[in-house]
Amino acid sequence: MPDAQPRYHRVLLKLSGEALMGDRKYGIDADTMAGMADEIVAVQNAGVQIAIVIGGGNIFRGVSGATQGIDRVAGDHMGMLATVINAIALQDALERRGANARVASAITMAEVAEPFIRRRVIRHLEKGRIVICAAGTGNPYFTTDSAAALRALEIRADVIMKATKVDGVYSADPMMDATAERYNEITFRQVLERELKVMDASAISLCMDNNLPIIVFNMLESGNIKRVILGEAGVGTRVG
Repeated sequence: MPDAQPRYHRVLLKLSGEALMGDRKYGIDADTMAGMADEIVAVQNAGVQIAIVIGGGNIFRGVSGATQGIDRVAGDHMGMLATVINAIALQDALERRGANARVASAITMAEVAEPFIRRRVIRHLEKGRIVICAAGTGNPYFTTDSAAALRALEIRADVIMKATKVDGVYSADPMMDATAERYNEITFRQVLERELKVMDASAISLCMDNNLPIIVFNMLESGNIKRVILGEAGVGTRVG
């Protein structure tokens, strides 16, 4: 990357908890985490400021908990704690590679994470630190997609990079429908009208209202974070 100029100066990387599982059925796969950390550090070393919002679906989901007799609010709070576990694990992986990382939590837990304070987080980014935003928005009924849109706007990110298991946005689930069409670019309104599963509707609306682009890409393909940062054509789908 030293010979190429990054297209984006400050990015918000949205990682799902499921992305950390690798081939496991739940929890964190050490090799998958190591690969992610390597890519994130490589991009950060090139001068790109990176904030990360991480999910907790590999450990617990509030929505699925509600179907098991757990109150939705209690389940969502459990999900927030799951994101903190993932954030601490990612912080450790990044620091093992020489990066300076901070966990900023939307719920107070002073012994393990800083509180999310917008100006402090921006200062960390300016100082070359990677910031992992945990606990979603801190409120039940809001997903980590909404948290990603909110945090990206708060820190004035240039783009949201949503890491997934597929190589972009499709007209249908490509795993279920072989005729699904892949989009190189698509508008926010088209995503909402076609009910495409990019991010939840509230997150898409927030990005649309504030003209914040989203790039959906395959995290499992090595080097894709770098390719998105460089603005390489054909990598993922741009929503804007």
